[in-house]
Amino acid sequence: MEKSTTLAALVVDDDALILMHACNILEDAGFRCFDACDGRAAVELLDLHATSINLLFSDVEMPGGIDGFALARHVTEHWPHIEIVIASGRIAPEPGDMPEHATFVAKPFSAQKVHDHLRASLPDTKKPEPLKTAV
Repeated sequence: MEKSTTLAALVVDDDALILMHACNILEDAGFRCFDACDGRAAVELLDLHATSINLLFSDVEMPGGIDGFALARHVTEHWPHIEIVIASGRIAPEPGDMPEHATFVAKPFSAQKVHDHLRASLPDTKKPEPLKTAV
């Protein structure tokens, strides 16, 4: 019998409504979600749960001294197994802002837009079943 593994995502956004919306989208895609309201809280969660987190989905602009780009670089350095998606409605990444393997999605985003992005950018081993099936 094959062991069922649940893939987990860490969603980081300082806007509570966007945070809930992104978590709902990722849960619908088959991820179990952790959430954080800023980069510092995200690093604290990663220190505890990084081995079970497969995806970081983070806003760029956040309070607390660690923006989404800095968080993405930190995650790449400490937990290279985690896939990274950065989202913003105001800032487009410049060359060097994000780690090489990170991807970007513009806000506002819909469930369809995020699901399509994840289908295209995540390796099959890091896609929950709902993302593996064609739409």
